Amino acid sequence: MATDKADIELDDDFVAEEADDAGAEVEVAKTNLTKRRIIDNYLEERRLQKDLADYDFDI
Repeated sequence: MATDKADIELDDDFVAEEADDAGAEVEVAKTNLTKRRIIDNYLEERRLQKDLADYDFDI
């Protein structure tokens, strides 16, 4: 460990992230959510089709 104290330079020109970047992340999240809903609907439809195929109609 160094015993000398180093001067820490602070960057006064710090700028928070641009608002445009946050907007892009929201669009990606919406797109991913839409894709997930499509997949979920497809899987639900397959499950229902399988249940119909397995159902005994000869009551």
